[in-house]
Amino acid sequence: MVSKEIEDYAISHTSKEDPLIQELLEVANQKLEHTDMISGRLVGRLLAFLVELSGADRILEVGTFVGYSALTMAKVMPKEGVLFSCEYNEHYEAIARHFFEKSEYSSKIHLVMGKALETIPAIPGNFDFIFLDADKINYPRYYDLLLPRLNKDGLMVVDNTLWGGEVIDPQSEKSQVIASLNKTIKEDESVEQLLLPVRDGLTLIKKK
Repeated sequence: MVSKEIEDYAISHTSKEDPLIQELLEVANQKLEHTDMISGRLVGRLLAFLVELSGADRILEVGTFVGYSALTMAKVMPKEGVLFSCEYNEHYEAIARHFFEKSEYSSKIHLVMGKALETIPAIPGNFDFIFLDADKINYPRYYDLLLPRLNKDGLMVVDNTLWGGEVIDPQSEKSQVIASLNKTIKEDESVEQLLLPVRDGLTLIKKK
């Protein structure tokens, strides 16, 4: 949403990832083509700040990919906290699980494999913090499923809500779905929301 020069400047003035996550990035770059799916330093640090400031000790992440955001959030959670991370792709699972097991906060992270729309209902309890970064076509279904599971004053963060700017005049199926979700969130009187032009768009949703 901003020029590459500005984004690079912002990244260079943002705290670096810890060594384990830097190693994860190196492995992902070696083994995967679509590493742009990783949240990245700006989103990662924002997630960490939000989790740490809110004191969230029950987190649900929908869309693990290689585990970057899960590790980032788990690091700043309270010691007794628990983070459930949902993933479907077994290739991504192998990388994520390897780095989860290497981390000193592995006991906080529970990797849930399968189609998230089917596995989420089986995860017990509600959550203080939810991060949604999964298949975009199902974003509205995820929102309907997840919002009732968010505690009062809890925070949901939805990634890619500007979809490269296409939501302004949506033509593709994914941009139309995301634009529709943005409208739903805007009109939902049970929440307060903030859409930030960070990276590919990040919507913060607070349950009243």
